[in-house]
Amino acid sequence: MPEETVYSTPHNLFSVPDIHPEANRDAISGHGNVQVFLYPFHSPFEAHELIAVAHDLVNPRGKGVYATDESPDAMDDLLDSVLPEGGKKRLTGTEKTERRKKWKEDMYNAVPSEYISGVILHEETLLDFKLAPLLSSKGIIPGVRANKELTPIPRSEEEYIVQGIDDMLPRLQAARAAGARFSKFRTPISCSSEKTGFPSPLSLEIQAETLAQFAAISQQAGLVPIVEPDVDFSKDADLARSADIHERAISLIYERMRAHGVLLEGSLIKPSFPQPGLQHPSKARVTPEQIAVATATVISRTVPSAVPGVLFLSGGMSSDTATKYLAALNALVLKSEPSSPFSRLPALTFSYGRALQGEPMKHWGKGDEAAAREALKKWSKAFWHAARGEVL
Repeated sequence: MPEETVYSTPHNLFSVPDIHPEANRDAISGHGNVQVFLYPFHSPFEAHELIAVAHDLVNPRGKGVYATDESPDAMDDLLDSVLPEGGKKRLTGTEKTERRKKWKEDMYNAVPSEYISGVILHEETLLDFKLAPLLSSKGIIPGVRANKELTPIPRSEEEYIVQGIDDMLPRLQAARAAGARFSKFRTPISCSSEKTGFPSPLSLEIQAETLAQFAAISQQAGLVPIVEPDVDFSKDADLARSADIHERAISLIYERMRAHGVLLEGSLIKPSFPQPGLQHPSKARVTPEQIAVATATVISRTVPSAVPGVLFLSGGMSSDTATKYLAALNALVLKSEPSSPFSRLPALTFSYGRALQGEPMKHWGKGDEAAAREALKKWSKAFWHAARGEVL
């Protein structure tokens, strides 16, 4: 295993401030080389590791994150859905657990470290299956899902509060001890035409405050936070409306993150691509190039330059569409003139789940593990090229 900062054993496991940080410095995880001004509440030792992990998740250009953080129930449903006709049978709880573990082990053994920088694990995978060392041994950074389930906002049944903040610190400390080096928290944001009225101002404020609290607690536990504002595209918003909601949501998130003292250099963001809703007639006509311009505009106006990178979610899109959108975005950025704000954007890469593992899961459900491994490598490579502005 390579001797790198991201895999070091934490001296400061429970985030007690370093009174004498030099005493804790070693050749692997020394706190030096922090090139930014730190406020007194940021430990130089912690800041060094947070910045190093955040940088390594989005560099070198092209590398991205594999999202495997589905809940056990959702994972069971996905695995059931790919079984061939006649192959379905009622499984016991123990058999379902073993099947989930086998799927994760097979995919983690196959995930190519030349294209994938990190993997997001569910708590079950991290704490019960104990699979983080398998990834670390390949030079891949393990992370953990921090958010829990949703509950409706009172009097707004289509907008949600995300649970998991109250007991987050001890959960993330346990995840850090089990090998995680970053965490991710998703908040859904309903988006429709202005006439229909989603999202409500209250919802945007709730999601921004929730993500900011998560980011601060994650860094307190020694984990790089990935904030995930997942803007819905199932309704009737056009591209302009979607871009506007993305811009408002992300701006609010960083406003609240500053209020909570989050070290931006040691954080990342995982947004959706602005796009028309499925119920809008322009959905079938929008081009990847239009998506790219809208996305680059939103990111340039909202994400501070201190943030090392942006990891886009696939949000139920097909693998082909997710590839085209990411490739068009990076091609636009790479050909931008030096005077363009797009030329100054951070790393723009992927954190895909279903778009990455959809085809592998179909093969795996049929018992063809070799084909599943090859499909995972194929799509990992495709997204790596897309994050470099290339389409194979």
